[in-house]
Amino acid sequence: MSRKNWLVLTTMLLLGIGIFAYSLRDTNLQQISADLATMNWGWFLVDLLCICLYLIFEGVTVKIFMANRYPNFTWKDAIRLPLIEQLFNGITPFSTGGQPAQLVAMLQSGVDGGIASSVLLMKFVVFQSMIVVNFVISLLIGFHYIEEKLHVLALLVIFGFVIHLSVIVALLMVMYWYNFTKRLMNIVIKPVRWFVKEQRYQEIKDSLNEKVDSFYQESIKMKSEYGKLVKVAVVTILQLMAYYIIPYFILLALNVHGVSLIMAMSLHTLIFMIISLFPIPGGTGGAEYSFAVLFTSFTTSHSKLVLAMLLWRILTYYFGMFAGMFALMVKPDKVKNSMGV
Repeated sequence: MSRKNWLVLTTMLLLGIGIFAYSLRDTNLQQISADLATMNWGWFLVDLLCICLYLIFEGVTVKIFMANRYPNFTWKDAIRLPLIEQLFNGITPFSTGGQPAQLVAMLQSGVDGGIASSVLLMKFVVFQSMIVVNFVISLLIGFHYIEEKLHVLALLVIFGFVIHLSVIVALLMVMYWYNFTKRLMNIVIKPVRWFVKEQRYQEIKDSLNEKVDSFYQESIKMKSEYGKLVKVAVVTILQLMAYYIIPYFILLALNVHGVSLIMAMSLHTLIFMIISLFPIPGGTGGAEYSFAVLFTSFTTSHSKLVLAMLLWRILTYYFGMFAGMFALMVKPDKVKNSMGV
């Protein structure tokens, strides 16, 4: 990691500590201690298993995609990728650092750059598609609740959905209407010329056209691997389910019963969408606020709500970042050859 990355990581950890301290300001610490003492650690271990499965399932998708490209790509390196992704997603705005970091990690393993980009692109397309599918279901179940609790912020949920859906629609348009999409994109970006110099405009235009061309070439390969994409889609659904169910088990661990499993998972799905819109790395601040507001009706105990939020944040954010730091120190295995697929 660069000095800049270490600085951001340190800043995010300090900011997280500050938010935790602020959350505890009106909380009886003795009650927090009592809640911890009576906590059902068996359910918390189930939660820990869920976040581990979330990361492992993503490693499984990597192995599926690499099977006919680099058969000797090891499980160690496959699991290493999502851990590194979690770290760099956690320290970059809008989680933009995960993809480049995974690419570097694959190059370190000796994977060809073109193949690595292809695998990461296909993984991204499937993941985004499954997020949209899960979100539509959750929106139907829990939007009335989130609208009641978050009011104006509920619009952010819709906005987030529109962004994720637009990404999928744009990718599908490139795959199936390449020429039309490319012409449309060059028309849409023309107003950029009003705000930047001509040379900069041409650079942006050339870069976007290059990306569209690259994705189209990769999409041709994707079309021939529908069976593999279906397998990855199933694994990705399981991966997201393992993530979305985490708050439910946290509440059980804190002896909060009578919670609707479907509602808890739906609300967590919506929180996931809200977090993706906050420019601060990890959605810090917005994540904690959203969780506290949406899950407040599940318990009358303020201390349990705050503790649930702290445990949730540790598992879903900090656990992945620290695991990613460890993964960076693990030396990757070198692949020997490619099948050339």
